[in-house]
Amino acid sequence: MKETNSKILNNIICGDALIEMQAIEENSIDVVLTDPPYFLDKMDDSWDYKTVLNKKNHYTVKSLPAGMKFDREQGKRFYEWYSKVSVEVFRLLKPGGFFFSFSSPRLYHRMASAVDDAGFEIRDCFIWLYTQNQAKAMSLNHFIDKLAVDEADKENLKQKLDGWKTPQLKSCFEPIVMAQKPTDGTYLQNILAQEVGLLNTNIKIGQEMFPSNVVSINEINEEIDKVFLVSKPTKDEKAEYNTHQTVKPLRLCEYLIKLSTFSKDSVVLDPFVGSGTTAVAAKGLERKYIGIDLNPEYVEIAQKRLGETSDRQSPQIKSKPAQLGLFISPAKKPSFA
Repeated sequence: MKETNSKILNNIICGDALIEMQAIEENSIDVVLTDPPYFLDKMDDSWDYKTVLNKKNHYTVKSLPAGMKFDREQGKRFYEWYSKVSVEVFRLLKPGGFFFSFSSPRLYHRMASAVDDAGFEIRDCFIWLYTQNQAKAMSLNHFIDKLAVDEADKENLKQKLDGWKTPQLKSCFEPIVMAQKPTDGTYLQNILAQEVGLLNTNIKIGQEMFPSNVVSINEINEEIDKVFLVSKPTKDEKAEYNTHQTVKPLRLCEYLIKLSTFSKDSVVLDPFVGSGTTAVAAKGLERKYIGIDLNPEYVEIAQKRLGETSDRQSPQIKSKPAQLGLFISPAKKPSFA
């Protein structure tokens, strides 16, 4: 017997996303905002795939050299798996609901294709711009040292290839797919019936600029900061006890939620919630949330962070006009009570 949304609303669930999402009512979620596993060696040769992926359903390269190992099959397996995730997300989103999914530059095309093929409309691509990251290009010196030639030839070859490394540059952005479930009728009809489907351009970025699909949380230079900067993360927002390796900035998640959710009844789902940043952002903005993660350690961290988060109404979010409710058919609104 499936759980009703009322039992899982404003909770973090420990389990496999593909299984747990089946308990969520169809056409009941306003926004899905998530950062799924990318099936890549994103860190180094000490990255432990067992703590990130479900061995039963997910795959990655298990024998990793230092740096990133390129494998075309990773993208294919990721597409197959994320296609299943996207189909389930499509089912549970309301008409006009939004799907924001972080990715890596190398696998964005696979993610976007999986989302597109599930029935979504790809509306935009957000770019999270930053300057600090680990360079992944590798020198070939260690291969040269193994050549069956004398030391002078080895040194000569090293000098000729000085600075020439494997084709993996320092990555300074993350793409975020913005997809939308097709609306039921016109945008006006959809927002009246479902309270989702439009973007709130009252939300500003940088120095009170029109919202942009490029976002930065770090001061870079005056011109970029003017048009792309959101509030910098506070020193304590991650929390000292948070062991997650890739915590997303709270302000970035807040920005996407504020753009896409219309009312306090909006429900934000993160099926790969990690240490809970999406849920923390939703709660802080007085939105409802559902989080899912396979790792019990992360679930515990997310629950602790949520316990330390108080509801607050963001001054940039406009309250729903009272008269709009007169046009909404109660029969079309999902019930969480």
